[in-house]
Amino acid sequence: MDKQQVLKEYFGYDGFREGQEELMDAVLSSRDVLGIMPTGAGKSLCFQIPALLMEGITLVISPLISLMKDQVEALNQAGVHAAYLNSSLTPGQYRKALGLAAAGRYKLIYVAPERLVTEAFLDFALHASIAMVAVDEAHCVSQWGQDFRPSYLKIVEFVKRLPRRPVLAAFTATATKEVREDVAAILTLRDPLIRITGFDRPNLYFAVQSPKDKYGTLKQYLNLHPGESGIIYCLTRKLEEEVCVRLRSDGISAARYHAGLSDEERRRNQEDFIYDRVSVMVATNAFGMGIDKSNVRYVIHYNMPKNMESYYQEAGRAGRDGEPSDCILLYGGQDVVTNQLFIENNRDNEELGGQELALVQQRDRERLKKMTFYCFTRECLRDYILRYFGEYPASCCKNCGNCLSQFETADVTETAKGIAGCVKTSGQRYGVTVILDTIHGANTAKIRSYRLEQNPFYGCLSKVPIYRLRQVLNHLQLQGYLNVTADAYAVVKLTELSEELIRGEVQVLMKLPREEPEDKKKPEKGGKARRRRQSLAAELHAEAFTEKEEKLFEELRALRMKIAKEEHVPPYVVFSDKTLVHLCIQKPASQEELLEISGIGAFKAKKYGKRFLECMGNQA
Repeated sequence: MDKQQVLKEYFGYDGFREGQEELMDAVLSSRDVLGIMPTGAGKSLCFQIPALLMEGITLVISPLISLMKDQVEALNQAGVHAAYLNSSLTPGQYRKALGLAAAGRYKLIYVAPERLVTEAFLDFALHASIAMVAVDEAHCVSQWGQDFRPSYLKIVEFVKRLPRRPVLAAFTATATKEVREDVAAILTLRDPLIRITGFDRPNLYFAVQSPKDKYGTLKQYLNLHPGESGIIYCLTRKLEEEVCVRLRSDGISAARYHAGLSDEERRRNQEDFIYDRVSVMVATNAFGMGIDKSNVRYVIHYNMPKNMESYYQEAGRAGRDGEPSDCILLYGGQDVVTNQLFIENNRDNEELGGQELALVQQRDRERLKKMTFYCFTRECLRDYILRYFGEYPASCCKNCGNCLSQFETADVTETAKGIAGCVKTSGQRYGVTVILDTIHGANTAKIRSYRLEQNPFYGCLSKVPIYRLRQVLNHLQLQGYLNVTADAYAVVKLTELSEELIRGEVQVLMKLPREEPEDKKKPEKGGKARRRRQSLAAELHAEAFTEKEEKLFEELRALRMKIAKEEHVPPYVVFSDKTLVHLCIQKPASQEELLEISGIGAFKAKKYGKRFLECMGNQA
């Protein structure tokens, strides 16, 4: 078989996505590779398909147990022999899996980096024929990355101990230029093919909101998307617990996930989510890095994450099947303070020296500042994200909250002068809240203790709402007229441009959202899911996704769930929603016609075809 035949036979696809074939060809010619591909772009196939064509075993280094389990289940369902070796196995299971691996049972073995240099695994590896080592989430090897894991450094030690150096293939979805160079150097990639397919995920809708009532906004969204699978990220365990309890009390099927839970509860809750027994997972950022769930329709950040890398990685868990999905960030000023505390009290890199640790913290503060600017900007959100990662697309994507909002340009020069003037006359010693309280004329104990009621700008903008003052101050940061220091105290400082503003030599214009009329039509409940199916129908040149096809879709989804329960696998591992829609539209009547459906390979057609054909026949 060649790579095209493997793609169709095992995975059910007719063609490769951008970058996949080039990376596979390099691996098959024994060349190291570094693939930078967005989530959902098919990174896994870049090492899975060569693994089936190469002589020997492919080891896949993966950071989380859940990722290994999901991918191994999907491979086994597709007819590929694969296994994982990690701490979730009992000693007996681990020995048995190693024995089967040594006997040549598996083409792919997923392993945690900590296991690589253990005595038992090394004994297996030194006597096995290892053709390739694939490093997933490769940014974890760099201490300048957003998710550095010291255990990833064991990869280099492991490869050096092998009798023959295998091909090294590294993949990640989120890595700046600096981190990419770091990964290639640390893993000692030899003349690697570096392929960057781009960071854009056109199917994802991005939006930032600053609601007064975060929970009310969240609940309204969930009520409009009943039954759809989604993740809600919270910054702290306490907040995660609170949100989950409130959702359950409001009748929404939700589970929780954070590092403080027992291993058993985390496992059970994650499986409930993956197997569609609950529709909403409320979690801290400890959840999701490894899940391979394709039908997550929305990711809502209840708080702002600490950097763009974390945000894009977490948001990227939506829409892995390529279907339209929402990524919404609910921003609040307290999010910045909480993240600053996390940075100052970071214990993840205690093995670093004093100077190195200080440098890491400084970089973390700069990342936090850029993340905060994302929440402030009125420009295209997708453009902001892509520029952060070094891409320069067109400035309007027409699929983000800013591009689809109606803005009007306002002259905020006088407000801006008042803010900058207060910063200057108060000696550039105070944070955002103190400055805003001063110009708004607040009579607080802090204002009195600092004697800021005597400041010449005290109360000068008392008639401007405090939320508008904060918006203007944020805009001044974006435009370079003010700077908020990236440290624990976050003091507002002047810049080289500030004096021009204070002297009245510049005009400050700002985009402000137009107020929506009260009678604006509310979104249709469940309408987005139906529109996705209509969009898929259009791709197949069907006139519409009819009511009859909607009924068939629900019948097929019920059959899929029944099969998933029988086989103890997630429903999307059987067939994706996209495949179900294609079945509804194309209505195959034979095993041969099933093979024409995207996502159905020979193994799955043989395994599930009869039952799905019978279901469609009953609906004819």
